[in-house]
Amino acid sequence: MDGKELHILGHLEELRARIIKTVIAFIVIFIIMFIYVQDIYYWLIRDLDQKLAVLGPGDIVWVYMMITAVFSVAALIPVAAYQIWKFVAPALKPEERRVTLWFIPFLFLLFLCGIGFGYFVLFPTVLGFLTSLSQGQFETMFTAGEYFRFMLNLTLPFGLLFEMPLLVIFLTRLGIVNPMRLAKVRKLSYFILIVVSILVTPPDFMSDILVTVPLLVLYELSVTLSKIVYRKKLLKEAV
Repeated sequence: MDGKELHILGHLEELRARIIKTVIAFIVIFIIMFIYVQDIYYWLIRDLDQKLAVLGPGDIVWVYMMITAVFSVAALIPVAAYQIWKFVAPALKPEERRVTLWFIPFLFLLFLCGIGFGYFVLFPTVLGFLTSLSQGQFETMFTAGEYFRFMLNLTLPFGLLFEMPLLVIFLTRLGIVNPMRLAKVRKLSYFILIVVSILVTPPDFMSDILVTVPLLVLYELSVTLSKIVYRKKLLKEAV
């Protein structure tokens, strides 16, 4: 076995160790979250005026497991990001290590901001609108499974979409994108974001506006941040 094969095996062993640590962290976080899942459940439905229905004992377990899994994955993000950083850190320069390490807390913060926007702004607005359509015509009853599935469909995508500025900064530092390219594909990006907002919201104009506007603002913020990072990069290279 030559040196190159030993080098590859060393990387694979390191990757295996990082994955094992991440899995162990997820199991520990999952257990902790499951212990407090009832408190989380009551907090999530605190503003609901009616009790949620279940169609069988299995639905109760499924809802608790779904809530536990989602909160566990959210809490795992900084741990998983740190393990990825530790794996790639030896290949980075000291300055690159320091800069990329700062991405981890902002990665988690932006994810929480996206989840918060979906849960506190979009979800109650859309739910209130859809509920108002049934007043005087239907007897409204929510099952726990459908209620939380609807909630996740409106919140989780924004946890990922709010990562856009950080992703653009990272790609700009790597030289993959630049503000000129982002400006050139602005119309196409707007179209894609509008399509995404329509797909994740009910078919009403207000919900589409509530989703589309923040996404377009995020894109413009990403372009602005890309300009700043790109300008600093050019200045550093010139020096």
